[in-house]
Amino acid sequence: MIADLALQGVQMALVLLLAPLLTGFVRTLKARLLRRRGPPLLQPYRDLWRLLGKEAIVADSASWLFRAAPYLVFAATWVAAALVPTYATGLIFSWSGDLIAITALLGLARFAQTLAGLDVGTSFGAIGTSRELMIASMAEPAMIMIAFIVSLVAGSTQLSAIAAVMLTYEIGLRVSLAMALIALIIVALAENARIPVDNPATHLELTMVHEAMVLEYSGRHLAMIDLASSVKLLLYASLLACLFAPLGLAPLGSGLAAHLVGLAAYGAKVTGIGVMLAVFETSIAKMRVFRVPGFLGAALMLGFLGTILLFVSRSL
Repeated sequence: MIADLALQGVQMALVLLLAPLLTGFVRTLKARLLRRRGPPLLQPYRDLWRLLGKEAIVADSASWLFRAAPYLVFAATWVAAALVPTYATGLIFSWSGDLIAITALLGLARFAQTLAGLDVGTSFGAIGTSRELMIASMAEPAMIMIAFIVSLVAGSTQLSAIAAVMLTYEIGLRVSLAMALIALIIVALAENARIPVDNPATHLELTMVHEAMVLEYSGRHLAMIDLASSVKLLLYASLLACLFAPLGLAPLGSGLAAHLVGLAAYGAKVTGIGVMLAVFETSIAKMRVFRVPGFLGAALMLGFLGTILLFVSRSL
């Protein structure tokens, strides 16, 4: 029992400690690809430490919701990320690692953040909130359709069970899974406010989505939101690795060597995803806001088509 709790604790600590490193890696690599020096690899850790030491300035018109929202957003995102198998399957809390439950936790975090964006009453917060809800109205249904596809293939919505089925030779190459992969990539870009949906480095008020909702935050509140954003990016990277590249995951009851191999494989997969994200963002421009529904609509249609193909023939 103690060993099982320790393994679960390692996973919870892993996603929390590795999330800022992934963010810093993507930023540094993007700068190198653009022939700039860029920030140091560990700069996100320094930023978080600096913000935690600063006083949180709160507007007079802010309610208790504005103060509580950063902690709720961080807690919901961290729990969702900790439920995704990273280096091993069958951990003690793997029974709750359900794809639909993770989608619900992310929806809870978004709900709290959008309420906080409206709480102060600034125009920028209202603009960012309206755009965030527009993106969510397309991204969440697409995520549910992706859950339908993988659950129909694997016979379960539990991530550990899906990863175990994906490792079998009976799965093979399926058109529906390819559609689900493309749809999940589109949703991940939108949910993490990445290019082409949003630019995480922008400070232009007319183009901001995520940043517009957090302009009023400072100090430890902003640190919680920044850390939650990094954890969310790692969460989607872990989802991609777990659902479509589960190689190296230590099975239930395996020894220390298998877990070490799982940690090395997870690090390699997250690094590869970070490299692909940096290359993609440096080779494409941000799209206009009114084109985002069409971009997310493609993910939703891919989810619908993949589900229909599975109902037509389970071999597709």
